[in-house]
Amino acid sequence: MKAITIIQPWATLIALGEKKFETRSWATKHRGDIAIHAGKKIDKKACEAEPIRSTLSDHGYTVDNLPTGAVVAMCQLEDCWEVIGEINFPVGGTAVLNDSTGTKVYGITPDNNELYFGDYSKGRFAWEINAVKWLEVPIPAKGQQGLWNWEPKEQGGILNEP
Repeated sequence: MKAITIIQPWATLIALGEKKFETRSWATKHRGDIAIHAGKKIDKKACEAEPIRSTLSDHGYTVDNLPTGAVVAMCQLEDCWEVIGEINFPVGGTAVLNDSTGTKVYGITPDNNELYFGDYSKGRFAWEINAVKWLEVPIPAKGQQGLWNWEPKEQGGILNEP
């Protein structure tokens, strides 16, 4: 199974179903199953910023109890969108995304938290994530850069809908 290492709090926001797009500086052609691995790094400043702090708090998380060094969720990577539009944010505006075929356009507006949960600068890529199953008990694993292959010895943890 392919996996991606993401620093905290973003890995947990994905696992909880609060973050629908993982923004990256690079595109991927991978589609299908992907494991979300929480790296050992925690961006403490981001954890204290709104709306990240309150979103984590709604689910019982703080900067002090985020899982690290473990797979925290399984999901589907549906598509990879390129950020093609300029954003006037946080005052207003929309992140305009173009899908991998160049035939669909999607807008992320400031009326939800998604714009706060990623870097939607023009030229970046937004990986669309669906069908998230978070692991009640994270599975310890050593992360890597880029997409990497993860073969769990046992599934451990119970899969749950966020």
